[in-house]
Amino acid sequence: MKLARTIRLDVSDTNVFTAAAKPGEWAVTGTFAFADSDPIAWNNKDKIAFRDGWMGTESFGRSTFVQVTTIAQEHYEETVRCLAGHIFESYGAPGMIDALEAARTEVDDMAKICEHPVGTLLAIERTADDQAITERTRVITPPSEEFHTRIWAIDDDDGDGDGDGDDDNDNPIAAQRIR
Repeated sequence: MKLARTIRLDVSDTNVFTAAAKPGEWAVTGTFAFADSDPIAWNNKDKIAFRDGWMGTESFGRSTFVQVTTIAQEHYEETVRCLAGHIFESYGAPGMIDALEAARTEVDDMAKICEHPVGTLLAIERTADDQAITERTRVITPPSEEFHTRIWAIDDDDGDGDGDGDDDNDNPIAAQRIR
């Protein structure tokens, strides 16, 4: 089975989310956290979490990116139990059986999203209107090799760099230029 882990490519998650997920947590979409909230009352960090955040299943913080990986059955069950406890305590599930069912559905839905090769990076985009919340998952493709280019290089100059036109190379460092 595949599931995704939170990944932190830089420190921005710690700045843009109220609570950032720790790198390496099992992740779910976590959209349920916004289902009964009032968007008008959201601060900027709440808006960013809604629009772009995956939910880690240990800290229940948010992550901009997740990476598809395999999950062992015992870790899958542990993730479901941990998420169920959070749903029960924080979102008022009527009982643990209901919380377990909701958590299992959330983790299974995430597993469906993770039907990509191991190592695939994913981002999420959410929008909302009066009727529903819409999720769109994006695969983040690494830039091609052409994207990486040298911004500077040291080349041998035709002359010795002293501007007198002779090639006596009395200063080897001056005989190079940065382009």
